[in-house]
Parts: sequence; C-alpha cells; structure tokens
Amino acid sequence: MTALLTMHDDTALDRVKLIASDMDLTLLADDGSMPPQMFERIKALDSVGVLFCAASGRPSYTLREMFAEVSEHMAMLSDNGAAVYCKDELVFKDLIDVPTYHDLIDFTAADGRGFATVCGIDSCYVLKRYEDWDSVLRTFYKRITYLDSFDNLTADVNKYTVFFPESDGEEIYASTYRDAWSDRFTVTNAGKQWIDIMNKHVDKGQGLAHVCDYLGITLDDAMAFGDTYNDIQMLEAVGHSYVVANAEEHMHAHARFMAPSNNERGVAQVIDAVLATHGVHI
Repeated sequence: MTALLTMHDDTALDRVKLIASDMDLTLLADDGSMPPQMFERIKALDSVGVLFCAASGRPSYTLREMFAEVSEHMAMLSDNGAAVYCKDELVFKDLIDVPTYHDLIDFTAADGRGFATVCGIDSCYVLKRYEDWDSVLRTFYKRITYLDSFDNLTADVNKYTVFFPESDGEEIYASTYRDAWSDRFTVTNAGKQWIDIMNKHVDKGQGLAHVCDYLGITLDDAMAFGDTYNDIQMLEAVGHSYVVANAEEHMHAHARFMAPSNNERGVAQVIDAVLATHGVHI
C-alpha cells in the first residue's frame, strides 16, 4: 500500500474554509481530553474565515456542552450527520419514524448481543436494566432517560445506536446488522462498541455537504479528519482528507494525507499549519 502524504505535502492549506474532525480517537486523546488551547484555535479559525466543525456520532446536546465556550464560532455535525448546526443555528435534521425505530429496537432485543441506546433530539433513551453502564454512556450522552420499557416511546429520534459491552460490535456489524438493515438505512460501525443506524443517505459526508451549502463553499475547500468506519464518507467527500496515525490501516484507502496520532494532537498540528498560512500562531 502506498504511504500517505503528510500535512507538509498539502500545498493548498491556505484555501481551506472548513475543518471537520471526528472526536474519539481523532481530536480527543485516548484519555478523552481535548488538545490544549483548542478553543483558542477554533476562535482563531473563525477570525480568518475558516469554520471548525465537530463531526461526531455524539448527539447535539453533548457536543454543545463540550464546546459551550465556542459554539457560536463553529459548526457541529451530530449523530453522524442526522442533525447539523452552524454557529448555534440548526440547519438540518433528519428523523427516523416511530414505527421504524421500534422495529430496530425489536431486532436488537431478539439478537441479544447488545442493547439499544435510542438517540432522541433531546435525550438518549435506555432501558433501566442497563443503568449499570451509566458512567460509560454519559461519556457520549449527557442526557439519558431510563425507561422500564420502550413500548410507549414516541420521541423524535434521529439516530438508533446499539452498544456492545463485549466490544464485539465490528464483528456483529459485519455478520448481522449490515446485511439486515443497509438496504433501508445508513448502517455504520463506530468503533468496537457501537453500531449506528441513520436514515438512508445520512452520514458525515452528507452532513458536511449541508455545512458547505450553508457557508456557500465547495467540498474541495473542506478538510476532514477521521479514524474509523463512520468517517469514511466524510473523508471521501472533501478535498483535504486526513486519517490520524492511530487509525486502523484499512482507513488509509479513504484519505490522501496522514496526520500525527490523536495522542500527539495531530488535528491541532494541522490546524496550526492552516492558521500559519493566515499569519496566525497559537
């Protein structure tokens, strides 16, 4: 396999108008921490006409809390593109209809190898029997409603996610969920513990297209960083596509450039290179 180029080979950094980054294992270090001075970088980007976009499977309310200090200076692509915000304005949302997400709930219950975390616009819904996993779930869902049963749930839902406590989500995605549901939905594997299901044509790539339309720019002038399956469409959509060095090797086929690893703060390093083309140094 041909080695990927580095940021030093990206000769059009001065043309970048949008920088989108996945969160876990991409922007965030293994310990979940944000790069130091990340908020200063986001404000500096905005000041020179470049918008930073957090592109995540996490819900919008979690991203808004994580970026509360700078939300008016950035975009947020939440639930893998099922809800998109630009400078605190909702510019796109896509809901799964109630009977359909109940079909998905029933499928997960019958399969028995994971449990549903039903991602509503305002809260995540989980059965009370899985409340022991609360500390893990709240890393991603800052609002959780525990229910005795899903039977009467009619909330607005834009993503359906299954959590796999045994970290076997990749294998189950390949053997079961992908073939069972990909004809009706976008089905993606978000690491070893998660399978995400959204309406057809909802993915991070389409989410970035909505951001670009809103900004009046092209995807050629967008940059994206990722590390795993649910980043593929986003990486393939943009003109400046980066995997971080810690990404699995199969992801190299979907990007032109490699950034240093998440623990080396690779995304921040490339952002600094973009800012330097505008005479700004953090």
